[in-house]
Amino acid sequence: MKQWGFSLLLGIGVLLAIGYWAAGRGWESGLADPSLASSQHTPACSDSAKPAPAEQPLGPVLPGTIPVIEAARFPSLQAALDALPEQGGLVRLPPGRFPIYAPLILSRSNVRLEGAGPATCIINLNQEGKPALIIRPADLDKNPKARLWRVQLANLRICGDPEAKDAATTKPASGDGLLAHWVQELTLQNVWIDHCGGHGARLIYCEENPAIRHCSFSYNTQAGVQLEGCHDILVNACQFEENQDALRCLDGFNLTMTGNNIDDHRSNGVVIENTYGSVLSGNMIEECHGVGMILDRDCYGITISANVFAHNTGGGLEVRDGWGCAISANTFVLNPAFGLLVGPLSGRLTIVGNSFTDSFVGQRIYRQPSDNPARGILLQGAQDVLISGNTFSGLLEQAIHADALCRRIFVVANLALDCHRQTQGQGELLHLVPAQHHRQEANMLVPHEVLDQEKTSEEKQK
Repeated sequence: MKQWGFSLLLGIGVLLAIGYWAAGRGWESGLADPSLASSQHTPACSDSAKPAPAEQPLGPVLPGTIPVIEAARFPSLQAALDALPEQGGLVRLPPGRFPIYAPLILSRSNVRLEGAGPATCIINLNQEGKPALIIRPADLDKNPKARLWRVQLANLRICGDPEAKDAATTKPASGDGLLAHWVQELTLQNVWIDHCGGHGARLIYCEENPAIRHCSFSYNTQAGVQLEGCHDILVNACQFEENQDALRCLDGFNLTMTGNNIDDHRSNGVVIENTYGSVLSGNMIEECHGVGMILDRDCYGITISANVFAHNTGGGLEVRDGWGCAISANTFVLNPAFGLLVGPLSGRLTIVGNSFTDSFVGQRIYRQPSDNPARGILLQGAQDVLISGNTFSGLLEQAIHADALCRRIFVVANLALDCHRQTQGQGELLHLVPAQHHRQEANMLVPHEVLDQEKTSEEKQK
């Protein structure tokens, strides 16, 4: 009897021990109530029921992963760039001001050089006119066919003047902020380049799809962006402020320049030479000391549309040597030298739907009464030009002036009023007589006397 009682107590003890062990497993698995463990639908023998490792192992686990190069762990920026493997990678720059005395060299493909925004500032202290950053194949001098592919710069600043303070600058002796040579599919995004002694960014033979987006180029001694022999170019949503010229595109193809703001340049805004098949639209080009935009040296097949050319001292748009171009839906406001000038090496142009005006805002009010000169279209030896559907208002002289070297000028369905302001309306609105084979029809030319009568009528009504 005693033996049977002892066995019973031993069995109860074993059952209690198993229950406490099961309860402990339930609490360790994160269940509020250990009894809920039996309600889980995952089979006890499945892999998901196995406990996870305490922590992931250090280092990359995905096959093919390239470790990120943290430049803060290297003695210099160049050392960080040199650490890039042959297959490329990501170099991350920390916030800080990083003075350099010699150009940084990047010679790898498939690279992203990334900073922490304008807080990452590379300062070029070089006094020999050398660039801050050079991107080019390492063996380009020995192998002219060498190319880099897919390089991106993002979220950093390059400054060429250590004494620069915001909008103030000295006369820096540094060179270009960025010099890229034979880099295919180069992308600049959210990059600030300013106060350089050369160009802000200079791209040479970057033939495949260079893209410049959301960048700022300001106070550079030469052009904000210099493009030489580049193809299929995108320049979008950038700021250009007080460079020599904003952007120069030379010997290129297929420039798409949209949605940029170009302001206060010491010379010209946009200069395009020997370039084919481009579109420039939605740009704000104002207060350049030279001309807002220039087409020169055999440009052809270019569309200039929906831009504003405002208050440019040297004129709005000058087509020195351009053929087969469309100029439409632009606003030329307060350009004192000319709104649009077409030179003797240009022709086969369509000029449609533009507005040439001063600062008139209605009710005989001028927003800038003391600085209000504006001019229209000036044709000098141009040929085969269609001018239609434009509005000319508040101009110092005639709406359109053509000289004796012009030929085949067709002017139709335009509106001109309040012109010849500097002579109180004395003079013809369309001066086309000297041109050979000119024709005008269906234009509405409002004499100055009509405006005087309307003014008198308005005063009486008041």
